[in-house]
Amino acid sequence: MPNGSSDADLAPEQDREAHKRHRVLFRAVARRKNPKLRRTDITVTDERVVKRAVKAAALGNAMEWFDFGIYSYLAVTIGKVFFPGGSDTTSLLSSFATFAVAFLVRPLGGAYFGPLGDRIGRKKVLALTMIMMAVGTFCIGLIPSYAAIGFGAPVLLIVFRVIQGFSTGGEYGGASTFIAEYAPDKKRGYFGSFLEMGTLIGYTGAAGIVLLLNTVLGDETMLTWGWRLPFLIAGPLGLVGLYLRIKLDETPAFQKFEAARTHNAAGSVVEAEAEFSHLSENAPKKKLGEIFAQQWPTLILCIALVGAYNITDYMLLSYMPTYLTDALHYEESHGLLILLATMVVLMFVISTVGKLNDRYGRKPLLMTGMLGFFLFAIPAFLLVKQGSLVAVCAGMALLGLSLVCLLGTMSAALPALFPTSVRYGSLSIGYNLAVSLFGGTTPLVITALMDAFDKNVMVPAYYTMGAALVGVIAVACMKETAQQPLEGSPPSVATKEEAVELITAQTQEPRF
Repeated sequence: MPNGSSDADLAPEQDREAHKRHRVLFRAVARRKNPKLRRTDITVTDERVVKRAVKAAALGNAMEWFDFGIYSYLAVTIGKVFFPGGSDTTSLLSSFATFAVAFLVRPLGGAYFGPLGDRIGRKKVLALTMIMMAVGTFCIGLIPSYAAIGFGAPVLLIVFRVIQGFSTGGEYGGASTFIAEYAPDKKRGYFGSFLEMGTLIGYTGAAGIVLLLNTVLGDETMLTWGWRLPFLIAGPLGLVGLYLRIKLDETPAFQKFEAARTHNAAGSVVEAEAEFSHLSENAPKKKLGEIFAQQWPTLILCIALVGAYNITDYMLLSYMPTYLTDALHYEESHGLLILLATMVVLMFVISTVGKLNDRYGRKPLLMTGMLGFFLFAIPAFLLVKQGSLVAVCAGMALLGLSLVCLLGTMSAALPALFPTSVRYGSLSIGYNLAVSLFGGTTPLVITALMDAFDKNVMVPAYYTMGAALVGVIAVACMKETAQQPLEGSPPSVATKEEAVELITAQTQEPRF
């Protein structure tokens, strides 16, 4: 996480008071420099508050994706436990089909949680999604096997996967909106990159635990009861994530609306209602229609970007261990160990990518990642196909370096596509539609295509190239948003010097 004072240096109440004093000070400076500037024309962030918000959002995200990643890394075992009979491919396809079910309900979760987050607050919705994910994952660990209760076992598995998927529908849009609305304009890429670091931490934790259990318990014990342990861990981890999210402060925009709503001065209430109409109680019904009617071109762009990004993401972080085990006949522990090493490397460089996209722009980093997958997918899979440890690691490095350009940039680029009034809802809907259609189906589609083309182990490379080509076109069509205010929001700066500089630049000297 970013360096700086610890959370104990300044209590949350003192943080908020200091933040308010800074904003009052610079409103006065702004008005002296330019009397026409409105009181919301510049937001001065408090770095301690921003860091705490980023920590809580990223760590909560790590807990959420730990829960979700467990299923990916136990797909082969789950196929045998809940879908016995038939060939190994049939069991694996059934397991991945259940994996995809969770993604089919994600758009519903996004459509529900997005407007809800605008109405009752980001903090409450993020806590609610954490509870639902932890409950769904914990209950999967309690389901009896197919051998014990028959057809009821896969039915219960699907039910709890639906709960997981519905809760995850409110996760990315809420967490990325939360961080984007807190971060200063010139550091949004850097702070946003920690959200995806949380994703990597969650996946790494899940892969590490599955690897440890496979090594210690062995295949037979894992098949009998060992597979349950990672799911049961989700219970206490969910409580940790819930605590972190309850400790979050709301974004400044929502705090301001809440304060104005309880204020006795009619003028303040009217002004707040006009400025924050997107947060009103009737917003969910109105905004869904507005999103599809007015934001459809941007929604299509968002779906294209996220679709390409998620195909490459889930291909590498979710499907690759199964590919190494099922298609190339690696030891399951070896495949997980290689992926684990890859994700650790990505965690070390992702914040650097965040800084780079702040400095050079979102589009250059996104284009680098998309072109990397398009140009290096075939060489990477040919290296993996060779089978030696060095070749496999080299192939994974090519794919991982391409992916980290997307991971470190998307969380800053996507919220900036939409104006403040519809950001949470639009991003939640667009993101989850793309993930539902393309991301969650990636393991299922690749497995089915490989089976259809006589176990051709290069199918994942061709599928990745097709997704990357769509991504290249989408990146070319998007606007550059680095170092710029979020659409519909005032400029956000990190220091008083930056605020004065911005005010001075905006103030025109009188001409005679």
